[in-house]
This record gives sequence, C-alpha cells and structure tokens, in this order.
Amino acid sequence: MRAALMYGAGDVRVETIPDPTIQQPTDAIVRIVRTCVCGSDLHPYHDLPVSEQGTQMGHEFLGLVEDTGSEVTTVKKGDLVVASFSFQDNTCEFCRAGFQTACVHVGFFSAAQAELIRVPLADGTLVILPVDTDSELLPSLLTLADVYGTGYHAAKMAKVTAGDTVAVIGDGAVGLLAVLSAKQLGAENIILMGRHQARTDLGREFGATHVVSERGDEGIAIVRDLTYGGAPKVLEAVGHRPAYDQAVGIVRSGGVISRVGVPQYEEAPVGFGSLFGRNITLNGGPAPVRAYIDELLPGILDGSVNPGRVFDRTIGLDSTSDGYRAMDDREALKVLIAL
Repeated sequence: MRAALMYGAGDVRVETIPDPTIQQPTDAIVRIVRTCVCGSDLHPYHDLPVSEQGTQMGHEFLGLVEDTGSEVTTVKKGDLVVASFSFQDNTCEFCRAGFQTACVHVGFFSAAQAELIRVPLADGTLVILPVDTDSELLPSLLTLADVYGTGYHAAKMAKVTAGDTVAVIGDGAVGLLAVLSAKQLGAENIILMGRHQARTDLGREFGATHVVSERGDEGIAIVRDLTYGGAPKVLEAVGHRPAYDQAVGIVRSGGVISRVGVPQYEEAPVGFGSLFGRNITLNGGPAPVRAYIDELLPGILDGSVNPGRVFDRTIGLDSTSDGYRAMDDREALKVLIAL
C-alpha cells in the first residue's frame, strides 16, 4: 500500500510499504477513503529527529471495512465507518464514564495517512456511517474523528450553557469548531482570538460575535474590557505556552480554562497569583471523541451543521508533503486527503 512517512522535521514522503494485517481477533482492516493533516501533525513536522526508517503519520480517517477479526461483531466488510483518533474497548469503567482516552486498553492512531489501516478494538472504535462513499457529507463526517469532537470537548469541559460568554483562543480547525460547539450549546457571546481573517471570518459564520486579533497584554486588555473583567469560560485550542498565558490573563475570577490544544510545555503558572487566588478551574485534555460521535452525527446528517468547512484544500495521497507545507505556511487551514 501507499503511505505517508516522516523521516525528520519537514521531510514527508509517500512510499510503498506492506499492507497491514489482522493481528488480533478484535481487529479490523479499513480501506481509507478520506484522511487529513492535523495541526498536531505539525509538531513533529517541526522537530522530529532524522531517522532512516521513517514514521507513519496521521490519526484521522474514515473508510470501508475490508476485513475483520473473528471476534468483531458490530461492523462488517463493506461498511463505511469513521474512527475516533484513539482506539478503545468502549466498555471499561473509564469508557462508560465518557473518557475513552483513559480506557484501560487505549491506544492512539498514527498511521492514517495511507491506503489501509489496522484498527484494534474495532467494536469500541468504529462507528458506521449511513451514507455512501460519494456523499458530499464526507468532509464533515471526517471531523468526527478528531477536530469537531475536540472542539466540542473544550466546550463541554467548560460547561458551556445557554447565555454564556465564552472566549476561544486559536483560529485553527479545533478553535473554529470550539466556536461552533459553544454556539450549539447556547453561548450568547463568543469571542474568537485569532489573526487570520479568512479563518476568523469562518469563525463568525460558526457563531463568533467578536474577533480579537491582538495578542499579549493588548489582547488580554481588549477581552477583559469586552467581558467586563474577564471571560467566565475560556477554551484554549492552541497548545503553546503563550496561548496558556493568554488564557490565564483573560479568564474571570471564578471562571474556567478548558484546554484541548496538545500542550508543548510542561511548566506553567498555577499558583496563588495565577489560578489559585482567583479560584480558577483548569481542566480539559485529550478529547474522548468516541463519547461525542453519536451526539454530533445527527446534526451533520440533517445538514444543520457543516463542520467540514474547516477543510479548505483537497489533495491526493501522493501530495501529502504539499499538504504539510501548505498548513505549516498558513496557506491552508486544514488539508483533506482524498483517496
């Protein structure tokens, strides 16, 4: 099969490698129809050490079931399915509590930019999609694998409800879908902090009522003024330390910071002067998107939401390196790979 491999920072190649095979009776093999490049893929694109063997990439996909292990009961050959970016049994106590990314058997996909993929724990991971492979809904359905569920997780962990004021930091795909999710949950005022007009314009269409392009102290001052002293609920969808500092600066005393951007730092202020003294709640984490797929799927199917609008470029698998470059250069918001 053909697959994308990263051989070091900035070095993505599409090569022919062996097809995956069933290894456990709970596995499935899926022939990928749509995959994509994620913003989190850009972290290794910047700093992955050089290697001779290369590392397969990608964690978001939907496709057709091609084979199943003997114990798989919920999907069969020919089903069009979407997978959460983690695989899980979906039956353990953590899964039942809605935190599938803490499953006792959890793992994370890292080989989805390819023609085929092995799916462990297929019954707990794959969800059948009631559309055909030529459906115009495929881009939106692909967002269920990660970015839509992650944006929704940010809003849910902040307990966004009707009438809320919410600030979203980051105008990438997750940040924009956090805006959409906050709107779905009833937020009345949604401030999007981002600097790229094409993205923030889409954010406005998703429900943002204000856009703040300024950063640092200037941006903090503007948001605090707009919110009469700070935003009660802040959704941080970037993962870099300046975004965290921005969140601490704009959150209201007694408010909550919900982080879903993969942190690229280990140390950050949480003491008396930053969070403790102001009774700030800090939460969030890897989104258990499997917990949200059944909830979010109907809105995509009935056309009431179109999260697939975050895809602004479509390429073939052999052009995957161009997709990485375009996203890294901010020429594209999110690149869809059609197979």
